[in-house]
Amino acid sequence: MCNTGFRSIYKLNQGYMMTNNNIFSKNAHWLIRIAIASVFFYHGMLKFSDLDLFTQMLPISYTQVVLVATAQVTGSILVLLGGFGRDRLADLSTRIGALMNVPVMIGAIVLVHWGRWSFVPAEGYPMGGMEFQVVLALVMIYLALTGNQGVSSVGSRPLNRLNQF
Repeated sequence: MCNTGFRSIYKLNQGYMMTNNNIFSKNAHWLIRIAIASVFFYHGMLKFSDLDLFTQMLPISYTQVVLVATAQVTGSILVLLGGFGRDRLADLSTRIGALMNVPVMIGAIVLVHWGRWSFVPAEGYPMGGMEFQVVLALVMIYLALTGNQGVSSVGSRPLNRLNQF
C-alpha cells in the first residue's frame, strides 16, 4: 500500500503537471511578454504624444527622445509578435525587440535614476530611483539571450542551433 502511494507521487511528478506539455506552461511566456511590452509600449507612446515636453524633462536631445520612443514602441511590438511564431524569425523578433530596449533602460538608469535604488520619488529624485529600470533591463537581457527557447518545445522545429552558444 505504501509502495502504491509513492508510485502515485512519482507519476504526478513525472506526469502532466511537471512537464512542459500542458497548456499553462506552453503559454506562460505570454505573461512576461505582455507585462514587458505594455510598459515599453505605453512609455514610448507617451513620449510620442509630447516630444517637446519629454525633451525638456530628460537630459537628451529631441532626436534622442524620438529614437528612445521608437525603440520602446517597436521593441515592445517585436517582443509580442515573436510570441506568435515557432520559427527562427519569431525567435529573432523576440531577441531584437528585447535588445532594442536594453540601451533605453541603461540610459534611463544612468541619466535619470542613478544614485537612488528605491523607485519611490524623493527629494533630489523626482522621477524615483532605478529599481524598476534595473528589473526591466534584466528581463530584456534575459529575453535577448533566450529568445523563444521556452516556446520552441511547443513547435515542430526546435531552435537548437540558435540557442547553442
